[in-house]
Amino acid sequence: MSIARRTLGRTGLEVTQLGYGAMEVRGNRIWGGRPCTPQQAQTILKAVVDSGINFIDTANDYGTSELYMGRFLADRRDEFYVATKCGCQMLYAGDHDETPHVWTRENILRNIADSLQKMQTDYVDVLQLHNPDVATVEENKLVDVLQELKQAGAVKYIGCSATSPHLATYIDWGVFDVFQIPYSGLERRHENLITKAAEAGAGIIIRGGVARGEPGSGLGNQDRWGTFEKAKLDELRADGESRTAFLLRFTLSHPHCDTTIVGTMNPAHLQENLDIASRGPLPADVYAEAKRRLDAAGERPE
Repeated sequence: MSIARRTLGRTGLEVTQLGYGAMEVRGNRIWGGRPCTPQQAQTILKAVVDSGINFIDTANDYGTSELYMGRFLADRRDEFYVATKCGCQMLYAGDHDETPHVWTRENILRNIADSLQKMQTDYVDVLQLHNPDVATVEENKLVDVLQELKQAGAVKYIGCSATSPHLATYIDWGVFDVFQIPYSGLERRHENLITKAAEAGAGIIIRGGVARGEPGSGLGNQDRWGTFEKAKLDELRADGESRTAFLLRFTLSHPHCDTTIVGTMNPAHLQENLDIASRGPLPADVYAEAKRRLDAAGERPE
């Protein structure tokens, strides 16, 4: 099965348009996660790389994610690109771990050292600020810290996981090689900003591209998925195509979706995602009609 590849903006990295979100192997004490045994992590991570997916996204505060990546994928490091995030801090709070963010040079340096050690690698391909506001980035000179790590060789490219109202400012700065942005047919807020960032030369990583999957078969929010019915998108689905499949293909249809990170712990679900992605974007007329219907249903870009 062939997975489409795209150039991740000015980085020049040729990434699979279907990426993998390793937040799914974080364990049950972090960010509302589910239990994940070492065997489960090994099975899914090896299945991801075996499938040909070559882009994996994680973060320093994703519980066991980086640790499992190092344990089970260190010997295959040349087969994939890895993006991680910084600004994170892990605090044990008795029955769960909390993940506040500390935006200092010292903490970011600690983050990357910790990430490299856990993943058993000498560098990460992309290091992203983990969703800070503009004032914090400016006050703490965080871009300078990322540039310092880039010059030291610990980081190949720098990025930012960001949302409005801060995203537009970050794009205007022109310093980030990559942006990670939430987007799907059910969350079109950043649709035009994705285009603006890409036209400025940045690579685009989309998260939330399937809105966590349809409620029942996935973990998506019922209210958000209500938009799918309101927009009458069922009428546009191909024969046998699930709602989640339609939504993933909608995300892949954005002309500037370089990669979308979809997470799962289930190899069968991974295969389903691969099958869907292999069908490629929606036909142009279906994509245009879906956007028209979403507009009418009130789900519009900014």
